Amino acid sequence: MTDRQPPDTPDVEVHNDPENNQFTVGVDGRIAGKAEYRLQGDTYVFTHTEVDPEFQGMGVANRLAMAALDEVREEGRALVPLCPFIAAYIRRHPEYDAIVDHEMTRELKRRRDERR
Repeated sequence: MTDRQPPDTPDVEVHNDPENNQFTVGVDGRIAGKAEYRLQGDTYVFTHTEVDPEFQGMGVANRLAMAALDEVREEGRALVPLCPFIAAYIRRHPEYDAIVDHEMTRELKRRRDERR
């Protein structure tokens, strides 16, 4: 398989930045967005995802979510999708549901809702 892309397709790269608890996505060498998380034990708790408006509508957020979730799965860890975008991505891509810690997700959402 090749990494070749059509000439007008941007070069998109996703990296885990554990020092800042986020996955970042770069487009043509420029930071375009991030998916923030915190580690709770061995579980990634995704809290917020954003993409710079300049890069919206290009599939950048989807590439970010896919790469982040793939890394979580490769590490053999679980995740909690508190971030609405990550939760929606998992609903559209149920192959990631197996790595969701549903019990922890319900508990953390309940606590969040009680604080509101």
